Amino acid sequence: MTRVAARGRRRPIARGDVLVDVGDQNVPFFVVVSGEIQALRPSGATETLIVAHGPGQFSGEAIMITGRRAMGRLRASEAGEVIELTRQQLLALIQTDAELSEILMRAFILRRLELIAHDFGDVVVIGSTHCAGTLRVKEFLTRNGHPFHYVDLDRDADAQALLDQFHVGAAMCRS
Repeated sequence: MTRVAARGRRRPIARGDVLVDVGDQNVPFFVVVSGEIQALRPSGATETLIVAHGPGQFSGEAIMITGRRAMGRLRASEAGEVIELTRQQLLALIQTDAELSEILMRAFILRRLELIAHDFGDVVVIGSTHCAGTLRVKEFLTRNGHPFHYVDLDRDADAQALLDQFHVGAAMCRS
């Protein structure tokens, strides 16, 4: 924590503070000194808890390295203090501290794999397994390690309700 603090800044957090929101471009890295922060997946009026980080734990996954936009929300669930690093400060730390680099990179990769395994992504693919276009999109997302949720029009009884919600018709698949 001392080595991370040397590169970042200590920051107080209050319960309810949104530290990162869906779509944020410049996602900071946080180490929890005290209190708790939660990674959440918002969906409409609800939020799904992905993970909670307490003292000594840190936020982030593969987007910290790639620079992609945030897929979820990070909110303080308990008041406390965090150490905040910008993406550039985090990259400099990873490049100069081999021990921390190994810990962080391993955690980021494993967290990305968990997001993929539990469909915690910002992309929803709706289609049929019999459609070449659906298969191409799923293959592209999988190849690029991007988490997504797949709704199979042939097997999901609620698929039509989802399409109706977005005013989308189920078109015939063309290869």
